[in-house]
Amino acid sequence: MNFYIKAAILIVIITVIYLLKLGNDNNNLLEKAKIIHDNIITLDTHCDIDVNNFTESINYSQNINTQCNIPKMETGGLDVAWFVVYTGQGELNTKGYEKAYDNAISKFEAIHNLVNSYSIDKIGLALNSDDVRKIHSTGKKVAMIGIENGYPIGLDIKNVEKFYNRGARYMSLSHNGHSQLSDSNTGEEDGVYLHNGLSDLGIEVIKEMNRLGMMIDISHPSKEAIRQMIEISKAPVIASHSSARKLCNHSRNLDDEQLGWIKENGGVVQTVAFKSYLNSEKSRPNSNEKVDVSDFIDHIDYLVKKIGINHVGISSDFDGGGGIDGWEDASETFNVTLELVKRGYDEAEIEKIWSGNLLRVLDEVSEISASLK
Repeated sequence: MNFYIKAAILIVIITVIYLLKLGNDNNNLLEKAKIIHDNIITLDTHCDIDVNNFTESINYSQNINTQCNIPKMETGGLDVAWFVVYTGQGELNTKGYEKAYDNAISKFEAIHNLVNSYSIDKIGLALNSDDVRKIHSTGKKVAMIGIENGYPIGLDIKNVEKFYNRGARYMSLSHNGHSQLSDSNTGEEDGVYLHNGLSDLGIEVIKEMNRLGMMIDISHPSKEAIRQMIEISKAPVIASHSSARKLCNHSRNLDDEQLGWIKENGGVVQTVAFKSYLNSEKSRPNSNEKVDVSDFIDHIDYLVKKIGINHVGISSDFDGGGGIDGWEDASETFNVTLELVKRGYDEAEIEKIWSGNLLRVLDEVSEISASLK
């Protein structure tokens, strides 16, 4: 047997051994990820809803054409979904406030109908971390409620408590466009702001949220508004669906200075699986590449290195524009855990990222509320 034949056989043998080892390594990672995914509570802080999908005949107990619903949560192992009472920004007048309030109430009622009537045996509403763990232990999925845009408050601060009593446990004070409470990140585009941060009413709303025990969401307000919120708040804040501006230059993302504020405040950044907030090149209309789970975990890696493992979480923005290749809907939730395992995160770290950090902030906000009362 000549030298070349021997060399070819040796190359084949080495290749086979390498592929077998690679296969075993992949299988080991897969099994490890499955065990971790089953052991922890997975929590997504931002899932938008449409009230038309919360009726007696069409609702989330069915695998309807939404990115998040109970069957998809069950398939992907997503345990907790924060359903969002979202209101688009309208006119700052009596008619606008009334319309916004009615929209918010309709969404609160939709969520209550799901957990109290349409799917009472499959999902329960949690108001605190104890509720989350108790409901999860029964095998049910968990619903929580956040408010995107404080516009429905109108000019009546009493509405903050009304919304809290309906189950809201976080709220942002603006969305796309300045509200009566806060400037929006959208002001960065034209340099036009309404309040130079927070309005006087917005400042009072922040204090009221502290008093009640409602988390302050900084994902949509302007940078100056965020600075003021963190300065005024006695409790940690959250960014319910934002990523790292250093990796993707979008006004909805948080720059390094803002990340430093959040770390010092004790808050958490819920990294969001929204294409244009993760990779500006891949999300271009003519791009041949897809924004995927790897791009998403790149942001988590950056945030963990920048502000620490205790200040990073996860959100999807499903049914509100979110979703990436590999996590297009709740049925693919496991892929996020798998990628975290591939990056070298252990179970304790993954538990913090998936739910522990957010629930810790919720607990601290509640404790501060109790001390203020």
